[in-house]
Amino acid sequence: MLQTKLKILRDALVGISNKITVCHYWRANLKAPFILWQEDGEAESLGADGHKAEQGIYGTVDYYTKTEYDPAFDSIQNVLNNLEDFSFRYESTEYEDDTGLIHHTWEWRLRYGTP
Repeated sequence: MLQTKLKILRDALVGISNKITVCHYWRANLKAPFILWQEDGEAESLGADGHKAEQGIYGTVDYYTKTEYDPAFDSIQNVLNNLEDFSFRYESTEYEDDTGLIHHTWEWRLRYGTP
């Protein structure tokens, strides 16, 4: 079930634009704009009767662009806001001097039933 939910996130990000490369984890030598997403670990979970009844997973979505006020920013926000069982928090925007890229980061959380 977790893999199914993660694929829903992936597919939603891929659907933003065919001009934006979307990768799970990291891929070297990507040309901006691109999105990197990953799951980072277990978030709040709920145990019952000696078993895990609900599990929370958290991760990040990172968007790299050269475009100031890139409209894809709002598209990513909309995707994250409309995913069932996901919540998100916008983390930061940084300009990376070494790459010349604007780097936006969101943290997402997924809560789902019995794993």
